[in-house]
Amino acid sequence: MPYPLQQQWLFPPLLQASGLACINKTPKKLNFNPSKTSPILLFLFPLSSSSSRILILNSSSSNFPPPILEDNSADSPLLELDLKLQDSQNSSVPDLDDLNLLIRNLLKDSKTEERGFECYQKAKRNPDFVPQRSTLHHLIRYSMRLNNWNLVWSISEDFRKFNVYPDASNCSRLVSSCIRNRRFKLANNLLQILQSEKEVAGVSFNSAMKAYNKLHMYSSAVNVFEIMKSSSIKLDAESYSHAMEAYLKMGKNETVLSLFKEFESSEIEQTSFCTQIYRVLCESLGRLGKPFEALDFFREMTKKGFPEDPSFYSSLISSFVSIQEVKTAEELLQEAEAKKMLRDPSVFLKLVLMYIELPDSMEKTLDIVSSMKKMNLRVSDCIFCAIVNGFSKKKGPNSAIKVYQDLVSEGHEPGQVTYASILNIYCRIGFYEKAEGVFSEMDKKGFDKCVVAYSSMIAMYGKTNRIRDAMRLVAKMKEKGVEPNVWIYNSLLDMHGKVLNLRQVEKIWKEMKRRKVMPDKVSYTSVISAYSKAKEFERCIKYYNEYRLNGGGIDRAMGGIMVGVYSKMSRVDEVVKLLQDMKMEGTKLDARLYRSSLHALRDAGVQIQGKWLEESFGP
Repeated sequence: MPYPLQQQWLFPPLLQASGLACINKTPKKLNFNPSKTSPILLFLFPLSSSSSRILILNSSSSNFPPPILEDNSADSPLLELDLKLQDSQNSSVPDLDDLNLLIRNLLKDSKTEERGFECYQKAKRNPDFVPQRSTLHHLIRYSMRLNNWNLVWSISEDFRKFNVYPDASNCSRLVSSCIRNRRFKLANNLLQILQSEKEVAGVSFNSAMKAYNKLHMYSSAVNVFEIMKSSSIKLDAESYSHAMEAYLKMGKNETVLSLFKEFESSEIEQTSFCTQIYRVLCESLGRLGKPFEALDFFREMTKKGFPEDPSFYSSLISSFVSIQEVKTAEELLQEAEAKKMLRDPSVFLKLVLMYIELPDSMEKTLDIVSSMKKMNLRVSDCIFCAIVNGFSKKKGPNSAIKVYQDLVSEGHEPGQVTYASILNIYCRIGFYEKAEGVFSEMDKKGFDKCVVAYSSMIAMYGKTNRIRDAMRLVAKMKEKGVEPNVWIYNSLLDMHGKVLNLRQVEKIWKEMKRRKVMPDKVSYTSVISAYSKAKEFERCIKYYNEYRLNGGGIDRAMGGIMVGVYSKMSRVDEVVKLLQDMKMEGTKLDARLYRSSLHALRDAGVQIQGKWLEESFGP
């Protein structure tokens, strides 16, 4: 059957068809259904774009079933090309450009990409074959899609073997992907391969430093930078910016300064990375306690035309706050506010804490809130809480309550920490109804697992002898999965000990041990005091000895209880030892403890020890 002239086909020289089974002239859309094991050797592409045909080669020497071209229509013709491979001596050598094109086209389709890689592997056996750069790009994308790092290693070795390298962007992505996926040995091998190729070496090494910095592997980033210098790889502004950032994070601020001087003295082109270099420099100078020098470099940078960003103002203001240079910090705050260049809540928190520490500056904390409002920034829970606690400490709880109410009325939303703080203030000054109101509000807003709030409420119930309410609240917190801490247990021990409910005291103590909550000095003091009031002195001594074995110190409360216990048991030697321990630990006796100790020694008729007490602790 004659071949239709209107159809033009491109036959690579490799293929010498021994027979053509049948070719139908009518162009039809054919479905290609190869078996998974069919060895596809080549696709043949028509020169004419008006109609499409594909010829599939089938080796007669193969044991695999041939792929089939099918048409879904009943009267569709079948196009089949049956080729018999000739001896290698009679086969013509393929065009290498066409072979690269074939590999790329196979790798483009996910259905044939595996065959494309197999074709690449076979092509490498040809001593005249050299992969083109674009072919390597497709091979890299294929291996990265599979996450096959052994394949990546093999392909990267081919770079060196054929002396053909991917372009800079592909090398950069390849290196950063290896590091991001923690294939550090592979990344090091890639850098070793690429360091001799000037076109891609600098970009690849910069990409490696950036990737290591993102993983907080700053020493690895520094090592890459040192390799660049020792290998005479061209350094640019990006190289210095990544290296300086790594040294900054490592706390080597002096090295950052020396690198900046080295960068300034070089003739490296000034790029957008210079902004990052100046940012790192300003932060390092701030950490070294040189904020004025940092400010000078910042002004120098703006004069050179490099863009400023909010991070500069955050760093500079924080530096001046750290040395309590109020005037300059306020000037920078106003400048940043005018330029809308401040968005970091931590900077405002630092300013608030500075004003709290300074005398007569509490009102300025409210100015910070006003500034945040102008910038449309939300007052964070930490800032709100710091202001409330600051007023409570400096101006008393009533001032703190007023500030809290004013801020809430202005629309500022308290968080869990602020609620817990104001709740504690209400409990301390006896505003129990308001405390319960705040606690109820916390519960409604979802802050129902705050152990500090539970602790304050349980302590309040203990002070007001509302033991049942305290126990109900403890049960409620346990239902919600909140584990009682030592403060809560101390409140329970104290309230039950005051009413001499020793059974409950013992039960709570065992629960502490079971939940592995370590008792502190207050815990032991409450328990020993309860047993002392119940005149169970042997139990007092047992808990006291346990407390001392655990390394507990003797304060005046503990000393007063145990002096009474030993006196009532007529154990004068223990009283003297206790007083000697207190003197050794530097605990001073108050008037009440001094008198009770002196009376105990005199009643026992121990004159020498009484004299020693007067000399050691007397006024």
